[in-house]
Amino acid sequence: MADHVNPEREIFARFKDLPRDQPIHMLNLVRLKPFADYEDGRSATGADAYRAYARESGPVFERLGGKQIWIAEPQLMLTGPQSEAWDIAFIAEYPSGQAFIDMLRDPDYREAVKHRTAAVADSRLLRLKPGQPGAHFGEIA
Repeated sequence: MADHVNPEREIFARFKDLPRDQPIHMLNLVRLKPFADYEDGRSATGADAYRAYARESGPVFERLGGKQIWIAEPQLMLTGPQSEAWDIAFIAEYPSGQAFIDMLRDPDYREAVKHRTAAVADSRLLRLKPGQPGAHFGEIA
């Protein structure tokens, strides 16, 4: 099973082809390593390294208009591969697709992402187009 930590170049190119001027939500599923794997050999737990990533990248995220709109601690994969157990699940809202791109290009963010890379064993990041609930369960208006 391949682990997914950072976006692949060709998938990110497809992300950039989507509308950049509309709000987006990003569903994040994160599995942390027990111990971070820093290139410089420093010692930290995966959770501590991820907290460092959040602390250092948060100001960039907020400056670009990002907001965390939902967070949860996953408890059980009821439907789906049991191998996909997650430590953190959250949805981040961005004012536009361009704001997300700008975040990834920001020098302070690029420095902070070393903590995420060291901390994360596997992840999923799904771009979502926000919608309004329809009249029935599972329906988008």
